[in-house]
Amino acid sequence: MAGHSQFKNIMHKKGRVDAKRAKIFTKLGREIQVAAKIAGGDPSANARLRNAIVAARAENMPNDRIKKSIDAGTGAGSTENYEEIRYEGYAPNGVAVIVEALTDNKNRTAPYVRSCFSKYGGNLGETGSVGFMFDHVGVITYPLSVSDADTMFEAALEAGAENVETSEEDHEILTTPEGFIGARDALEEKFGEAEKAELTFRPNVMTEVDASIAQTILKMVEALEDSDDVQNVITNFEVSEEDLARLAAES
Repeated sequence: MAGHSQFKNIMHKKGRVDAKRAKIFTKLGREIQVAAKIAGGDPSANARLRNAIVAARAENMPNDRIKKSIDAGTGAGSTENYEEIRYEGYAPNGVAVIVEALTDNKNRTAPYVRSCFSKYGGNLGETGSVGFMFDHVGVITYPLSVSDADTMFEAALEAGAENVETSEEDHEILTTPEGFIGARDALEEKFGEAEKAELTFRPNVMTEVDASIAQTILKMVEALEDSDDVQNVITNFEVSEEDLARLAAES
């Protein structure tokens, strides 16, 4: 059972209350703003912005707030200047961690990230220190209702995807970074708008831990994600089915 992705229903997507929703909107707004700044405010001509808007709508972010973030990115009504930064390091038991951030103040973000690693027994390293344990991939997600597994697999390969992973929850189509846009557009023409489409990191080497270590790492991830500056946290740990069930019961 793979670490970060397998715990999305234990921690990262459970019971989002209003206080957390405000924080989620802040993170989504930053991504929209940065995407608009980089490649303009037209979603049809800006893939990153389009993906950010899809993610925002999935969280029921109000349209006026989406528009305000786009306007801020294109130079209307905001002087904030966000920078993309990736932090890498190790959690307990040698578990690799990548932290993706959007910040307007590195002197605020870096100490916070470092303190989270230290508090939970980890170590923040240099950029590239754990990156070789992850692959940069495109992930396109569809609900099971749009297609059976065989049809989705055939359509994805025709669209240039690398693989399809169908679970009890959804279809996840994996692409190379270069083939991501083409595959997404081809699949959306056939199946409609994807539930989620993003470029992200996936571990290519897993580190097995017990329930106690897993719980500590999950607390570290939660602490990192509590920062408005942190957009994503990716790890490479896995636990046994028995320990996974124990963590689910305790959450």
